[in-house]
Amino acid sequence: MANLKEIRNRITSVSSTRQITSAMKMVSAAKLRRAQDAITQMRPYANKLKELLGNLSDGTNDGDGSIYEEQREVKRVLLIPITSNRGLAGAFNANIIKQTSKIINEKYADKDVTVLAIGKKADDFFKKTEYNIKGTTLPGKLDTIFDDLNFKRVSKVAGKIMRAFEFKQFDEVVIIYNEFVNAAVQNVNVEQMMPIVSNNVEESSVASDYIYEPSKEFIVEELIPKSIKLQLFKALLDSHASEHGARMTAMHKATDNASEMINDLKLVYNKARQASITNEILEIVGGAEALNN
Repeated sequence: MANLKEIRNRITSVSSTRQITSAMKMVSAAKLRRAQDAITQMRPYANKLKELLGNLSDGTNDGDGSIYEEQREVKRVLLIPITSNRGLAGAFNANIIKQTSKIINEKYADKDVTVLAIGKKADDFFKKTEYNIKGTTLPGKLDTIFDDLNFKRVSKVAGKIMRAFEFKQFDEVVIIYNEFVNAAVQNVNVEQMMPIVSNNVEESSVASDYIYEPSKEFIVEELIPKSIKLQLFKALLDSHASEHGARMTAMHKATDNASEMINDLKLVYNKARQASITNEILEIVGGAEALNN
């Protein structure tokens, strides 16, 4: 009977776990819908702005570009991995941390690397390493940005990063984040934030379609800061949607696994109960036979 009690306790425990994972799945599904709508509406605007900025940059004279387009010898690099503040999302956070570590060890092995982590999981990992924030102008405690994710808050963070690049604290700034494809698929993206890379559009396709007022140079100076801030905001929206998609998928699989485990435990419990009942019947019959004899 002790064995039966252990199985019953385990069935109860797994059932409680299944209720939790099922509830988390439904919560993530509700949050995913809002996050998916936000990134879906943002992408056309961000892509068009990037395309327009690339055309404008290619059409300006050499030497007249923005400071954020300045190509320097890469000695100091700022990496910005974006993870979540919570776990239970499968390999969502681990993929970003692994990709960031791979970039440090392979691409920037001989460079001075600083990691500005957005999200508690990446911050907890990299704050114990030598790549922790170096410099007083960089923002801190960025795990709270997901509490109220909006362009105004992201602009302030991007502005501080842009000033650090402008003052030559860093020669290159790179973002590592999960790009949202659908609820089950997230791709790890590595994007160069600064210096800005032009689209290399041919001259024949640049000047014929647009009339610029007041001038290309003035528009470029106005658009580049906004484009950089928008790039970081888009990466955060992508990561936010990917987090809920990954967590919903992980909780769905966990719920299915719990259901299978409960079915297996019930089968084991029924077999053990039948064996126990059979043994009791045999003992009663044996005792009756002994009394008759």
